[in-house]
Amino acid sequence: MAFPIDPDDMTPTQAEAELHRLAREISVHDKAYYQRDAPKISDAAYDALRQRNQEIEQLFPALARPDSPSKRVGVSPSAKFGKVEHRVPMLSLGNVFTDEEVSEFVVRIRKFLNWPESELFEITAEPKIDGLSASIRYEHGKLVQAATRGDGQTGEDITANIRTIIDVPERLTGSHWPDILEVRGEVYLRHDDFFEMNQRQLNAGKDGYKNPRNAAAGSLRQLDPSITASRPLRFFAYAWGEVSTPIATSQMTAIDKLAAWGFATNPLTKICRTPAELIKIYQGIERQRADLGYDIDGVVYKVNRLDLQARLGFVSRAPRWATAHKFPPEQASTILQNIEIQVGRTGALTPVAKLKPVTVGGVLVSNASLHNQDELARKDVRVGDRVLIQRAGDVIPQVVRVLDANRIGRAAPFIFPTICPCPLQTPTVRELDEKGEAGAITRCTGGTHCPFQQMEALKHFVGRNCFDIEGFGAKQIAAFFADGTICEPADIFTLAERLDANELAQQEGWGETSVANLFAAIDARRTIALDRFLNALGIRHVGQTNARILAYHFGSWQSIKAWIAASAPQEEILAIDGIGAAASDSLIAYLTEPRSAAMLARLLEQVTITDMPKLATSSKISGKIVVFTGKLEQISRDEAKAKATALGAKVSGSVSAKTDILVAGPGAGSKLKKAHEFGVQVISEADWLALVNC
Repeated sequence: MAFPIDPDDMTPTQAEAELHRLAREISVHDKAYYQRDAPKISDAAYDALRQRNQEIEQLFPALARPDSPSKRVGVSPSAKFGKVEHRVPMLSLGNVFTDEEVSEFVVRIRKFLNWPESELFEITAEPKIDGLSASIRYEHGKLVQAATRGDGQTGEDITANIRTIIDVPERLTGSHWPDILEVRGEVYLRHDDFFEMNQRQLNAGKDGYKNPRNAAAGSLRQLDPSITASRPLRFFAYAWGEVSTPIATSQMTAIDKLAAWGFATNPLTKICRTPAELIKIYQGIERQRADLGYDIDGVVYKVNRLDLQARLGFVSRAPRWATAHKFPPEQASTILQNIEIQVGRTGALTPVAKLKPVTVGGVLVSNASLHNQDELARKDVRVGDRVLIQRAGDVIPQVVRVLDANRIGRAAPFIFPTICPCPLQTPTVRELDEKGEAGAITRCTGGTHCPFQQMEALKHFVGRNCFDIEGFGAKQIAAFFADGTICEPADIFTLAERLDANELAQQEGWGETSVANLFAAIDARRTIALDRFLNALGIRHVGQTNARILAYHFGSWQSIKAWIAASAPQEEILAIDGIGAAASDSLIAYLTEPRSAAMLARLLEQVTITDMPKLATSSKISGKIVVFTGKLEQISRDEAKAKATALGAKVSGSVSAKTDILVAGPGAGSKLKKAHEFGVQVISEADWLALVNC
């Protein structure tokens, strides 16, 4: 995450203002993560905010706020649950991200303890489970209470829910446990259980979970324990809170005791004695990440001797004797299990890597793009390879490189198909570029006759930037297309006439309410603006931006009809700033080709297209190139773009030297960095709203 001013360059006034902003922003994200189980930004972006806050406080210690994020853990417990005061606070961990920082962590411990360089001391290394922290209290061996972390001092009472987890014993086993024992650990979901649970959600017409961590947190924080019981939660024990008598003299021995008393503990926990050993364990656990079957986001290091932990104590919200070595947030390695060919709505054949699921950037990934035939050959990706996966922001995950290309018994290279995998078995063709050489894209020659292209076009048609029919997603389109209920866009708007609502409600994944909602959502979208309508048609080279340019040029569908009636003179289109020959050719071909023209005529019997508003001829942003990046919090990105276009600006998706304004919200990344490099004016969302609403 990039920031406009480096802390070293700040004045005290700037530092105070930035600490105020960070305190508010981090508080918002804490509530989203801890209370609603719905984080708004990635873990990496969140860590960057906290790191920035810490750096500024170190440079300006007198400006540290009473409500500083460095002084708190999580947020106050939700009012939905009873409150539980932690006898021993549940604190968080500091983070390190590089090998150098691991060495610095060990050096700080040595310095604090005045430990001789000639003597080694033990540090445990264990996987950092990506789940929800919980503290479980036992009295005389019997489970009596359980709580979430909450704000570290007070958590939520989840006793009834925690009893449903198979890894949590109702009574302790073994012997010699203390009369009072608070066991702490992480509630999580295994990948296979997550997929099965998510599929049940989708079949019931509900939204799926983004990742196992969110699903585990949402399941544990149910008001109805029977719902929690229906979900396959697991628990790893790795720490303790209040104990009536000491349970061990070392971290490792204590973990062994917890296992003997009936808890699941992580078998990958090891003892190390040097930074080099810690890093080696870290690298080994990272290599195993895809094979574990559950999410981890790093490795936790803890001083093994408990007496040394006591001497080291705590600083702010974290112990001095422990830290988390986080994995790179947007990358992970896993096994490529298969390569499949997907056909897009324009006929492009895209090779897709089918992966052993792994979490990358906070999302569980099982597919990654291999882009095209040339890229596949260049990276020499083969079935069975261990590959590095990368995901940045909202970009589709992609394979970066093969990690074990020299292994024995590697599969043969993938042969790109010369026949489309669609039922028509249509030949594929490789496009030629301007020089007459083979381009990167291979396409199915079936056009609108290809079933794959038809289905993808329908998915695009109902999408967010097109007709935006609520509750009508890719899954529903695929099902209706497969049984022949929907073959073209007009069929969507006659669905209620042709289907028996009661019969549909009896099918898996449907019910009376969901059927009624679907029909209502379709009716609500029978009127659409011209730019969204053109985008929805899925014409090649006429995406959201070109559709908007064309819509503002023509103004109405009647004008487009008149243009078609006049034999669609290409000169008029080519004269429009921003529209090239490729878009012009595609538009004319679509509107005049008999099959698509007939489909369009049937669609127009079902929908009404509204005219575009007149563009402002003069405004403060008229003629300027504007780019939006990061999250907009007061208006949607689509609304912001529409407003900019209406005021005469040109909205671009990338930053260049020609860009005039970059509107940067929270989470801004590479675009913000480029803007600073090119000297582009950078403004906040608030500044933008003031500029366009004046």
